[in-house]
Amino acid sequence: MNFFSSEFKLGILGGGQLGKMMLYNTRKFDIHTKVLDASNEAPCKIACNEFQLGDLMDFDAVYNFGKQVDVLTFEIENVNTNALEALEKEGVKVYPSSKTLRTIQNKATQKLFYKDHNIPTADFTRFAYTSEIKEAIHNGGLQLPFVWKSAQFGYDGNGVKVVRTIKDLEGLPNVECIAEDMIPFKNELAVIVARNVDGDIKTYPVVEMEFHPEANQVEYVICPARIDDTVAQKAREVALNVSKAFNHVGLLAVEMFQTKNDEILVNEVAPRPHNSGHQTIEASYTSQFEQHLRAILNLPLGQTDSKVGGIMVNLVGAEGHTGGVVYENIAEIMKLEGVTPHIYGKKQTRPFRKMGHVTIVNEDINEARRVAEQVKKTIKVISK
Repeated sequence: MNFFSSEFKLGILGGGQLGKMMLYNTRKFDIHTKVLDASNEAPCKIACNEFQLGDLMDFDAVYNFGKQVDVLTFEIENVNTNALEALEKEGVKVYPSSKTLRTIQNKATQKLFYKDHNIPTADFTRFAYTSEIKEAIHNGGLQLPFVWKSAQFGYDGNGVKVVRTIKDLEGLPNVECIAEDMIPFKNELAVIVARNVDGDIKTYPVVEMEFHPEANQVEYVICPARIDDTVAQKAREVALNVSKAFNHVGLLAVEMFQTKNDEILVNEVAPRPHNSGHQTIEASYTSQFEQHLRAILNLPLGQTDSKVGGIMVNLVGAEGHTGGVVYENIAEIMKLEGVTPHIYGKKQTRPFRKMGHVTIVNEDINEARRVAEQVKKTIKVISK
């Protein structure tokens, strides 16, 4: 099939920043794109060939949209999988598949998948409702502390809470959830695996993630991770095993813990371009967004090596600011060597909302980390 400057149509479910960055590459290749999103102000709207309003969880909206394209992909997990399955049965190519997405959408199902496939992960207990947890603690079936995770619809630190006392359960939604053992870890790592339709596989270098202590969001992504080569190799092997178990097509971002004993435990995965791969735009031979396109269109996978050390800094809305966005001191950070800002196009900011990111590249990863700290302290995402 000819994808370039042709009648071919690629459908993208979700019009957020991940889709927008994917569109950098569809425009480069002149691939016709059609995007479905519920917001008329979605970042993708300015860059796609066709934009359609619709609820991604609505069967009819997703099904009718999918009938208009040749290949369908997504940049967000909250999508109606029944519609995807119906489209697949009618011959529409959906990558990653509805089966992969359905397993990943529910954190309890995802964790059980790891257990069933002998993939190392933290022990957990599944609950139909959060209200059942207190009884489990009182009966001795569950020990404090643990990490509470909503089974569905969690994102960017939402739907996750460390529970150290019974009181910490107050205010949590009464939903299906898991209580996961707290892991004493050295580092949080991630590996992005790319797999095309023919089954060719490549992995990106292991990255290290530093999290905001309050928002539970990634603040910095550091590539390459500052870990021993043996640990890095182990992380890539675990990620490849996860990819093999899912048999996915496209990108699979595998988030992991490096324990105090240098064991690797899988935390969770995302079947799409991911926050842990944003630095690949400037730092790698092939960005994660181009690689996702290559994989789902069954093209040869690009080189995943880094050209230079890269660090990504998330730009999130400052606390105490809600409303029309202002990027304060952005010109100041652009004076720094190796600094590239990416603004997502969201007009309204709120505390901890992802509004953009900044990539810092340098041959010396420690110097890049120093500049990243300077960037973080200088730029502010505030409201008018």
